Amino acid sequence: MSRLTDLISQVKANDSELGNELEREFKTLASRRSFGLNFERHLPESVELPGRPVRKGDKVRILPSRGSTVKSDQQLWKVLRLERLGGKRVAQVELISATAPETQQVAIEDLVVVAEFRDYIYPGLVSTGKVEQGGDKPYHTVINGENFHALEALTFTHRGKVDAIYIDPPYNTGAKDWKYNNDYVESEDLYRHSKWLAFMERRLKVAKELLNPADSVLIVTIDEKEYLRLGLLLEQTFPEAAENMQMVSLRINPSGVARGGEFRRSDEYAFFLRLGNQRVEPYVLGEQWLIEQRRKHIHGPEWNKLRRTGTNTARSDRPNLFYPLFIDPDAGVLVDIGGSLPLNESIKGVVAPEGLLAVWPIRADGSEGNWQIGPQAVRAAKAKGYVRLGNRTKTGYAVYYLKTGEQRKVESGYFASSGRRPDGSLILERGEGDELGTVPSTQWVASSHDAATHGSRLLGGILPSRRFPFPKSLYAVEDALRFFVANKSEAIVLDFFTGSGTTAHALMRLNRQDGGRRQCISVTNNEVAADEQKALRKQGLRPGDAEWEKLGICDYITKPRIAAAITGKTPEGKELEGEYKFTDEFPMADGFEENAEFFTLTYETPVAVSHNHAFARISPLLWMRAGSEGRRIEKIPKKGWGVVDTYGLLTDLDQAAAFNKAIEAKSTIRIAYIVTDDERRFQSVARRLPDEVEPVRLYESYLTNFRFSMGR
Repeated sequence: MSRLTDLISQVKANDSELGNELEREFKTLASRRSFGLNFERHLPESVELPGRPVRKGDKVRILPSRGSTVKSDQQLWKVLRLERLGGKRVAQVELISATAPETQQVAIEDLVVVAEFRDYIYPGLVSTGKVEQGGDKPYHTVINGENFHALEALTFTHRGKVDAIYIDPPYNTGAKDWKYNNDYVESEDLYRHSKWLAFMERRLKVAKELLNPADSVLIVTIDEKEYLRLGLLLEQTFPEAAENMQMVSLRINPSGVARGGEFRRSDEYAFFLRLGNQRVEPYVLGEQWLIEQRRKHIHGPEWNKLRRTGTNTARSDRPNLFYPLFIDPDAGVLVDIGGSLPLNESIKGVVAPEGLLAVWPIRADGSEGNWQIGPQAVRAAKAKGYVRLGNRTKTGYAVYYLKTGEQRKVESGYFASSGRRPDGSLILERGEGDELGTVPSTQWVASSHDAATHGSRLLGGILPSRRFPFPKSLYAVEDALRFFVANKSEAIVLDFFTGSGTTAHALMRLNRQDGGRRQCISVTNNEVAADEQKALRKQGLRPGDAEWEKLGICDYITKPRIAAAITGKTPEGKELEGEYKFTDEFPMADGFEENAEFFTLTYETPVAVSHNHAFARISPLLWMRAGSEGRRIEKIPKKGWGVVDTYGLLTDLDQAAAFNKAIEAKSTIRIAYIVTDDERRFQSVARRLPDEVEPVRLYESYLTNFRFSMGR
């Protein structure tokens, strides 16, 4: 190892960039696991930024000529200078990492800027529209951009604040459903699985920084192609929460999808990884969950057999739970409960009182078993009407009782009693009291989760004539989130593989049901579907052209869907037809009392950021960190400070007194941004702020605040 280290040091002395790359790869290999999930961490990803102006020093690719459908040249070039020749803007570019210098002159319009994931980025946000129907509610935000870079930007705004992440990443089926370094990964690619793992690992590591470590959940859906690898990756990325991870099977297509020579696929999987104290919150399952709960009597309680079944069912396993029940066979009533019979004594020595029948926990094969609870617990349950006799059997009687959870439902009023049966047990039915709810099993079979009916068809009604492949059932996402945010009325939910916008839509439904103020951060790119790309290229169009970009997923599907859900109208202005179903039924045309704002992620230059020219694009980040509510400060205040609904900004510390006074006058302020390089002066201002206001220091150049390099 020391020899390799020496050689790397020699390379770094001659070529620092190459030396650093070799050192990075060496450290990666040295950290490989001897067991568990091992995969290639492929070359850092890169993303093309169509529409981003070409500047001196940029990394760029040369685009194919218009009308061409050939794959673009993946070589990276560096822009040396920009000039104008014959009325046309051109760039002098040099091939990066070439063995010998290679330069050429290329028209600016034939270049696309490239951001590599190992580079520092300086993100900004530009608003591209908003929908406001929610009064003072926080805004749902939609970010159009590369999700890895968007996640990095969110480490400034939401580090440790996210209550739930719900993602539906590419399933890596071999179809053209995702790209790695701007190329579609197809089934023939020998590194398909390791590329997918590298792709996911980078994003999950940043996402981990956003989740509240004390109480949050990560939900990831997947199918059979990658679920094994995903499970291991989640365990390795979140070792502290590995014991709190479950995988649920969801039936999303009752009839199943035909696959040649294989079983029909009707389900997919969801990993639920709970962090800190997060637990599954029960809720009342509707009729659509009937099969899942295996209840034909969903409106009544579940009576369980008193005799233990399953494991530890022998008398010797639970000697203290072997005792007789004395039953009057003529009246069909449980009269008395005997004491536990020592293991060395036979039931033949126990004589039942006259006229009564001794019933023991005898199993179907005639062997001695045990009851689920002790004699005292049976007496207490019997007195409350929680023990019921069933049919006469060859070994005595079938005896049933209500477990603790069902008893709580009776005592809360969820199940109401209308009297008692002859055996003294309660007659119960659904009441009007508090609904404690149910926690389902790990097999979800609910008609509301049908992706064809409540995903594709529902989306088709919202966006007529616009198609999106395989949208989730709105109600499946709603149910998955409800178990974790039902008791968090101001939860922050993140979806960084947003697709059609189902997660935000589901959160709006949850808000409507209980008046919540939950907000969703949705991140998606504006990728055009693979089959459409070829047709557009034949028309002479390229990424960055307005005609191309308007068909991208964010502009064509995500933003219109969220806007339509809120307003109750299609993009064409027609009222939505149909009604929402299940938990909350109402006309879709009613819309939601919600706010949403749409942003595009920008890549600012260090010069612009350091000289404050990028403040307008940084301002949404300050607003989001303060809760995405109300107004925001769009420009650096001329008077040296500014205060809006939820935060304040101080740029001139000589105005600290006036700033603090304005902060104290507003009870809604959460954050005070203080711009200074002087730690002593920062602390002086911070000490004078109200206790409930968080002081956040911003450096004067802004460069340090907004330079991100996660995982470099």
